[in-house]
Amino acid sequence: MGHIPFSVSAIPFLFTLLLFLFPLVSSFPYGQFDNNYYDRSCPYWQMIVRNGVLAAFKNDNRIAASLLRLHFHDCFINGCDASILLDDTDDFKGEKNALPNRNSVRGYEVIDSIKADVEKACPLTISCADILALAAREAVFLSGGPYWPVQLGRRDGLTASETAANTELPSPLEPLDNITAKFLAKGLDIKDVVVLSGAHTIGFAQCFTFKNRLFNFKGSGQPDPGLDSSALRSLQQTCPNQDASNSNLAPLDSASIYRFDNGYYTNLVKNTGLLDSDQALMGDPTTSAIVKSYSMYPYLFSNDFAASMVKLSNIGILTGNDGQIRKSCRSVN
Repeated sequence: MGHIPFSVSAIPFLFTLLLFLFPLVSSFPYGQFDNNYYDRSCPYWQMIVRNGVLAAFKNDNRIAASLLRLHFHDCFINGCDASILLDDTDDFKGEKNALPNRNSVRGYEVIDSIKADVEKACPLTISCADILALAAREAVFLSGGPYWPVQLGRRDGLTASETAANTELPSPLEPLDNITAKFLAKGLDIKDVVVLSGAHTIGFAQCFTFKNRLFNFKGSGQPDPGLDSSALRSLQQTCPNQDASNSNLAPLDSASIYRFDNGYYTNLVKNTGLLDSDQALMGDPTTSAIVKSYSMYPYLFSNDFAASMVKLSNIGILTGNDGQIRKSCRSVN
């Protein structure tokens, strides 16, 4: 179990402080989307989510990165509507078995457990989409990362799309231009690409996502000449050149595997980034300048990551009479 770098009792104070530091004005009418959306209908639900994430975190250090990724992959497909949580039905093939998610995205059971506890306290009141958005924030904070105000009032989607997940989610095997285009299509910008890529300061990647850099970079039959030699030797031991190693895991930031910090950017500056799509950020003058800034100024990264997460979690949301509040996150009512 990893070290939890703060007292949970400090959260209410930090929440108040950060609301002051990062005020957000809702652009949605009639108070349908704001920080206090459930204050009257379910005043203790955020503590239920926080405790659920904390319990999962104590049991599994990898879960923080997994919950963050789960939220990211949800928001990129149909917006932040918890569509990724839906099981397949006779009417649609959902997102869980799409290639970017199958045997890769995890944390569904944690959200199921939290949702069950929330339902006991406040039946049919809190959306799965809001639970997922809040759980991602709590996971980052528990890992030592920033805390940001999560606007609330999302409703859950009624369908999911395996096809959309296969085509619209950014892939570590894609060129940076393709990844950037997919961000831009969601209303994000080039800075958000660099900032949100910093989520790779925690978590792991399967060997197949970067093994070409170790043995056959761009079809050359040789390793990536830009990859640090010491990192190359270590990774070749973790991911030997055989199919059986494809699902082996390597930390995205080996210097601070479970701590949310700016080490990801330091790694890129030193040419020790794990994924080719990450290291590619150093190959473009615009993105490399941002990378270098974050490698030198951790608080700048922390503040910008919080701002980009607010943008991400507001993509394509359903409010008002759209969607529904699911009783179970795995199926529509």
